[in-house]
Amino acid sequence: MTHTRTVVRGGLVITAADETHADLLIEDGRIAAVAATGSTVAEGWSAERTIDATGKYVIPGGVDAHTHMDFPFGGTFSSDDFESGTRAAAWGGTTTIVDFAVQTKGHALREGLDRWHAKADSKCAIDYAFHMILSDVNQGTLKEMDMLVEEGITSFKLFMAYPGVFYSDDGQILRAMQRTAANGGLVMMHAENGIAIDVLVEQALAEGRTDPRYHGEVRKALLEAEATHRAIQLARVAGSPLYVVHVSAEEAVAELASARDKGLPVFGETCPQYLFLSTDNLAEPDFGGAKYVCSTPLRPREHQAALWRGLRTNDLQVVSTDHCPFCFVGQKELGRGDFSKIPNGMPGVEHRMDLLHQAVVDGHISRRRWIEIACATPARMFGLYPKKGNLQPGSDADVVIYDPQAEQTLSVETHHMNVDYSAYEGKQLTGQVETVLSRGETVIDRRTYAGRAGHGQYTPRGLCQLLD
Repeated sequence: MTHTRTVVRGGLVITAADETHADLLIEDGRIAAVAATGSTVAEGWSAERTIDATGKYVIPGGVDAHTHMDFPFGGTFSSDDFESGTRAAAWGGTTTIVDFAVQTKGHALREGLDRWHAKADSKCAIDYAFHMILSDVNQGTLKEMDMLVEEGITSFKLFMAYPGVFYSDDGQILRAMQRTAANGGLVMMHAENGIAIDVLVEQALAEGRTDPRYHGEVRKALLEAEATHRAIQLARVAGSPLYVVHVSAEEAVAELASARDKGLPVFGETCPQYLFLSTDNLAEPDFGGAKYVCSTPLRPREHQAALWRGLRTNDLQVVSTDHCPFCFVGQKELGRGDFSKIPNGMPGVEHRMDLLHQAVVDGHISRRRWIEIACATPARMFGLYPKKGNLQPGSDADVVIYDPQAEQTLSVETHHMNVDYSAYEGKQLTGQVETVLSRGETVIDRRTYAGRAGHGQYTPRGLCQLLD
């Protein structure tokens, strides 16, 4: 039910900018005021509902800028639709997702976008927005990009991987980047040399190397680094900013760091799977490694230190999930005997905020950096700030009450994603989401689901707010 006024009292309010013991006043779905706990201002507030956050963190709802709900891949669809996927996101303290609408080759961008609106409409438990995947760069789609930017679809994903499916060549990439340089949009790049990778895949299969672990071996870190380098140079030629998605390899981080050292508007995202999992998982016996097949692939454990360092030095700015789940039974199994037929993608939308809090506990990042990479920067990157990703007067009341002391164990038995395994089975974490508000409405109430399909609103986006 909707309460017109809510007060959240006694918590430690953490944003990207500061940490302060403060109370929040929420009115009609927005943050109306923030005042120091115990101050005469805060004490004077009256409300229909009070939430006691003593001993808890009060943080902005998470912004997951990279999800694939109801996504077609390899002859099947990701196992979470917008209803189950956004419900799971809410359980994990994420209150906004930016999903990818897909242009089918030979069809208009608008057609793909309309299809994604239909998939999401009246299903979402939390707010949502869209990026656009370009599979076919031509004069018609280049013109459409301008129209989409006007409408609040301000980012476009291109692929240097997956020849014959999503792949764009360097000329097409350059044209798209020139277009965004002119219209203010942002190109998001899947940076892997797909042409070279296909050669290595073919050779591996011919030699009988068919197990899931070879998925990681053929998708070489050097081919991620090479593509990252090439994407950066093309963006420089076009005079456009660049956002590289799901960075997994130390060598690719080095390319981003080098570009940023030159002052170039180049940004990078990584994902929890690269921070917490490795090729050890891909090598799990009895085809178990198939659960961890995603692209870019999991890397040897030594790459993790470079990713954490990149998050601390701001050479990587965002942690998203690339949530694209496929069930082990009946979906991942399509690749038995041929790793190249395993649907690429992993579940994760529910665990991002908690895994990153564990990173705070483990000393990898600070509390404020946690909020920065999970809430504020993704909102800024994709034109949603300060409506999303912050707790200031005027921001949407997307508020999470977070218990930093709670202990939990991740498991398929307890997660809410519509997938038959957990990528983090048995992992013990400190910290758990307790209560979640989306625009002031309760979605999770002290670890009970109180949300509903259709509460989530489509949210058009502005331009990237990290460009001078």
